[in-house]
Amino acid sequence: MLKFLLNFLTFLSFILILPAQAQDTFSIIAVDTLTGEVGGAGASCIDDSAISGGVVIINDILPNRGGIHTQSYWVATNQINARKRMEEGKSPDEIIAWLQANDSQNNPAIRQYGIVDFDSLGKARSAGFTGISCFDYKNHIVGPTYAIQGNILLGQAILDSIEARFLNTSGTLSDRLMAALQGANVPGADTRCLEDGISSLSSFIRVAKPTDEYKKYWLEIIVPNTPDLNEPIDILQELYDQWKTTLQTPNHPDKNSKQPVLWVYPNPATEQQQHFISIAANNLQPNTNHHIEISNNIGQVFWKNNCNQSVQKINIQNWPNGVYFVQLFAENQPIKQMQLVKQ
Repeated sequence: MLKFLLNFLTFLSFILILPAQAQDTFSIIAVDTLTGEVGGAGASCIDDSAISGGVVIINDILPNRGGIHTQSYWVATNQINARKRMEEGKSPDEIIAWLQANDSQNNPAIRQYGIVDFDSLGKARSAGFTGISCFDYKNHIVGPTYAIQGNILLGQAILDSIEARFLNTSGTLSDRLMAALQGANVPGADTRCLEDGISSLSSFIRVAKPTDEYKKYWLEIIVPNTPDLNEPIDILQELYDQWKTTLQTPNHPDKNSKQPVLWVYPNPATEQQQHFISIAANNLQPNTNHHIEISNNIGQVFWKNNCNQSVQKINIQNWPNGVYFVQLFAENQPIKQMQLVKQ
């Protein structure tokens, strides 16, 4: 009886952690041979409550070299091993073959990978892998400069739409990645989020310039969670659009012009939004204390809190209608301000 109980508890614990590990996810990883940029974007029906940072954990970019997306039953060891093989100069196909032969848990059939890089002549290479035991719907698409992959999807149309948006959008690599992710902005793109009427719970976009340091990328916007089931791809789009306004020129951005971005959604806020707003700040200065204050036109503070990259939810039901001032502070000095309208 005791043995049966222990076996049952082990099985139950496996079932409880399964959704977080399975990581129903869709993403794109790509390079730009003209600029030398490497970038990725993705979304998933997991968020910061399941895994720190949400879906962004799948992404690993080596500036001026390549990028790796590690999906489905993500484990850090496989991602680290993939990065080491890329640093050794192995091609995307060689990296995937190595990962299949050396899976950290001896179970490559549950993994999914998308890898792109530049060879020694600066030419793009790409490869993808979808294990037969990943949850349906599962597949990947590989193009000359990109790899698109997903699991637990509504169907192939999600991946096809991501690819079509990427190929048919002009502009920078970041523009094309953002447009590609919008191709999956449909309820239930990640099927576990279908009943909530959204595509996913967390999202990200990253782009590295050739001169960037590892983990210090020119563009990094992360939506780790979505209060009140707001669409994370729409939130990412708004943050991206605001980030673009901080660049010196649209076509030739200056990597040193990375400025803090302050964002409030919805704005204007109305009774139809269930009395809540979401607020976030990105591109924050490292090793600096940041906080946000919301006050009215006579300086009365209605809300104040420390901030990081996470989205925060605020109940404004009892606030009077009118104009409010949202300020972002660094070490108690105001560095960014915007208006919030409640009506």
